Amino acid sequence: MSFDSRSFLRLARTIVRALQPPKRRSGPARKPAAYPGDFTGTPKVSYSPRADDVPDAGEIVWAWVPYEEDHRQGKDRPVLLIGNHRGRLLGLTLTSRDRNGTGRSDPAYVDIGSGSWDVKGRPSEVKTDRIIQLTPADVRRIGAVLPRAKFDRVVARLG
Repeated sequence: MSFDSRSFLRLARTIVRALQPPKRRSGPARKPAAYPGDFTGTPKVSYSPRADDVPDAGEIVWAWVPYEEDHRQGKDRPVLLIGNHRGRLLGLTLTSRDRNGTGRSDPAYVDIGSGSWDVKGRPSEVKTDRIIQLTPADVRRIGAVLPRAKFDRVVARLG
């Protein structure tokens, strides 16, 4: 069997494609079936990030987050996990829109700076007046561990 340059290039492309990691989806593998509603009450907060592939409190993860006004709709966004309740992860959403640096301050948002959870390196703020509930299967990927001092500053602002 002889190879010409064209068949060699075709074989090389096939090998390169096989060695590349699979492309990531822009959202979770599945949309949550039914959102149980935002968490109400006082959460049991913990800081327990571990270097594994399991979402833990203290980590910023990416997940599908339902809109406040219509839980049937939502978007993929970063979430700071702060604890769990009855088998669900409790989290606070992040935004890269500056709510505190515009001359007026919004006490519901805490600046945490930038980190590896945002590929563009934009500074982020955590929204502390809404606690969402996720299942571990809702988490698309783990983005980063938030340093303990920043985590403590965020949870100090909870209700």
